[in-house]
Amino acid sequence: MCNILQVRWTISPQTAPRPWIACSTCGCLKPFRSSGKVRLNANGRRLDAWLIYKCVDCDKTWNRTLFERRNLRELAPATLEALQHSDPSWVRAQEFDLDGLKRKAKRIEEPPDAVVAKETVREAVDWAKLEIEIAAKLSANLRLDRLLASELAISRSRLQALHDRGNLNVHPDRSDVLRHRARDGMRIVLDLSDAVDRQAIGHAAIHSEGH
Repeated sequence: MCNILQVRWTISPQTAPRPWIACSTCGCLKPFRSSGKVRLNANGRRLDAWLIYKCVDCDKTWNRTLFERRNLRELAPATLEALQHSDPSWVRAQEFDLDGLKRKAKRIEEPPDAVVAKETVREAVDWAKLEIEIAAKLSANLRLDRLLASELAISRSRLQALHDRGNLNVHPDRSDVLRHRARDGMRIVLDLSDAVDRQAIGHAAIHSEGH
């Protein structure tokens, strides 16, 4: 009989990262938020594309280059359609492209707000281990220990103690894994066979109480 309770947590960040850019109107560095709008410029068979950002204080615009002089033949029809209509899903993926943003700004503000949706993958009545799969298609500014502590209602010190004893394992593993952000595809296994509050932790793992 399987003694593992398996759940999946889908993390959806709410606010897109904000690059800090020199605002000519404010006269200093300011965070800029995405407007959700794409600007295009065609020159023959070449296309330029920008994502328009605005200063959070004065609405001064900044055009973040997505690409320049791209041959139209290189663009998939679906991508071209998304660009022409500022498709929200396509734009959202660009907004959370941290590597692309870091090439444009040295400072990126990442609000930690996120929604965690939970679903049960496999139930087990007399479970002893809890396995949590992380689904996070967009980068979320959530440290793993803070995420687990918040959603399981247990302290970070207890999580660290479980990890130190080998009762909490993360795959893939890395140095100080609990201090790094939760990532898509990550799998956390907690051995709670000796925990008196095992059922309470399992209940928290399955049910969202708000984040």
